[in-house]
Amino acid sequence: MDSTTDNPAVDSFVDEARELLEALEGQLLDLEASATSEQLDAVFRILHTVKGSGAMFGFTVLAGFTHHFEEAFDHLRKGRLSVDLALVDLCLNARDHMIALLDLGGDGAEATALAGSPEAARILEALSRLTGNPAGNETAVVPEAAGTAPGCAALRRWQIVFRPDRDALRQGMRPDLLIDELTGLGQAEVRLDTGSLPLLEALDPEECHLAWEITLLTDRPRADIEGVFIFADDASIQITQADPDAVIPDAVIPEASTMSPEAGPADGSAGLADGAAPADHVAPAGQAAEPSTPGRAPAGLVRATGRPAESVRVPSAKLDRIMDQLGELVIAQARLNQLASEVAQAELEAVVETVERLVTGLREEMLSIRMLPIEGVFGKFRRVVRDLAGELGKEVDLLTTGGETELDKTVLDQLSEPLVHMIRNAMDHGIEPAAARAAAGKPALGRIRLDARQEGGEVLITLMDDGRGLDLEAIRAKGIDRGLIAPDAMPSEAELQRLIFTPGFSTAQSLSSVSGRGVGMDAVNTTVEALRGTIDVTSTRGRGTRVTLRLPMTMAIMDGLLVRLGTTVLVIPLAVIEECVEMDVPEAERASGRRTLQIRDTLVPFVALEEVLDLQADAAQRRRVVVVRTGSGRIGLMVDDILGQNQTVIKPLGAYHRDLPGLAGATILGDGSIALIIDVGTLFRSTLGPDDVPQRTAA
Repeated sequence: MDSTTDNPAVDSFVDEARELLEALEGQLLDLEASATSEQLDAVFRILHTVKGSGAMFGFTVLAGFTHHFEEAFDHLRKGRLSVDLALVDLCLNARDHMIALLDLGGDGAEATALAGSPEAARILEALSRLTGNPAGNETAVVPEAAGTAPGCAALRRWQIVFRPDRDALRQGMRPDLLIDELTGLGQAEVRLDTGSLPLLEALDPEECHLAWEITLLTDRPRADIEGVFIFADDASIQITQADPDAVIPDAVIPEASTMSPEAGPADGSAGLADGAAPADHVAPAGQAAEPSTPGRAPAGLVRATGRPAESVRVPSAKLDRIMDQLGELVIAQARLNQLASEVAQAELEAVVETVERLVTGLREEMLSIRMLPIEGVFGKFRRVVRDLAGELGKEVDLLTTGGETELDKTVLDQLSEPLVHMIRNAMDHGIEPAAARAAAGKPALGRIRLDARQEGGEVLITLMDDGRGLDLEAIRAKGIDRGLIAPDAMPSEAELQRLIFTPGFSTAQSLSSVSGRGVGMDAVNTTVEALRGTIDVTSTRGRGTRVTLRLPMTMAIMDGLLVRLGTTVLVIPLAVIEECVEMDVPEAERASGRRTLQIRDTLVPFVALEEVLDLQADAAQRRRVVVVRTGSGRIGLMVDDILGQNQTVIKPLGAYHRDLPGLAGATILGDGSIALIIDVGTLFRSTLGPDDVPQRTAA
């Protein structure tokens, strides 16, 4: 469900809370390997932040549930509980429930119904058994008792000054909830600063003219205090430790009064901070008392909004619109180049060179903004492997490398589903049960490796397992049964391996929740083709299988090679081109009818594009062949001439042409004409027969 609202502050909370909960999954999985105090503290801080901020932004159902989750981790931090497999399972389920509550967009009938569901009740009951406290009503946040200092006996005194901006209330800030959460960290004394209040007739009830000074005695680290204000960007906050070297034993702490944000201190000083104006003094209209001038922080305060921002959150729809405009700019720049070459004036050529340089730089910067590291996708698969290993009764370890490799967000968003199918296929069909692995001399722990790397203008994502490998005989038998190959045919290993991508193809003996319907690898193939990528499969019986996806780094703009076929101009993606050679037309077809071109010691099959695309070619004795690489091998594309390199803005084909084999889209050239973009992968599969495979000749 779309959880966006009309309140930017709430939307910001939802986005940042979702990022925290995604990070929480990785933190919980790390606990299985080693539950250090730093890891426990990291999980606790995430829960504490989501709980406090959720209550502030109207997600009280989420905050109430998170309170019970947080309490269990407080027991872990204090050593009252130990981490085991069952506890991590419970925590992962609780985290999934928090994601579901967050996606509902706040409190409401759906959130209440989900909080009262049997699954939520089961999780709360399990958490209450761990902590020894009844689950109670999960819609109410139960603050920690003020005046108690959880954890060890070493306490420290903190001075906190909290001054919201004048417009903070309009942005959805709830200072009362923040103060409540802060006072829940230990013993607190809260004093209210009213020195900035204007005269009553000048008072705007939607503006905040108050500030709070809190003295907090707690054993919590500074990070927990900062976590209370993590979403309070429109406020100035100062946190200092009083007597940094002093450690106070909790046994000698006198009872301290805990003040509510709206109450004054016990001495009747009307809640004034030290140095604040007395209660009967009100600044004249239009004049505020120093140092509490609205819009300027008092001396010593550091404004949360004054720090240089390291990143800016931008909706992806805006990036898409900017990318569309940039594409039009690239087309206009190409047109300008065309006109400059026709006019041939030195001044114009200088301007064109400057514009071209600026557009190229803008294009590269814009593409870099859209590039995201693939580790964000890889991190999700640890949970997939863990849950599926338990379901299948196998021991499997996932190793990921190359997470820093970057891909365009458009490609990255569509990559998660095919990789999940590949992992499920490897674990169900590839990795053997422990007994079978022991009989084969393998360790009981199976291994799956997920690797990403950049190669030219493409990103290669490889999934490898050390399982049983593809059973080519079983694949052949299933292919004959499905009518995909003739009973007397002798297909190559590569052809048999490609059959696993056929819709509905599966060698599973029985239908299960994991496999048997034959949709997994078909879905992988469909998605990769839609992304203009290719798939390469290699397998060794008893050793394992390797599946490699070759994907373009971006789907918006690419470097292409312009070629001519008769009067038609075509574009071939530059990233897949290996070399260009010339050939004599009389030697194009051999006596056997097979079209192959010998390049050094290798025979490369080639196709005449005019025959595939039904176009007219020149009647020349010598033509050019562009040799390209695909996931299935190398292929030559015979054209009339090579025109040069070009920045290609990819435009989708219309509904009547998008399914034509061998075409990936179109682009607009500098003279306003349209050039078709060649889809090398589909062209290879649709034109080459089983005999057209590269053969190595004797050196």
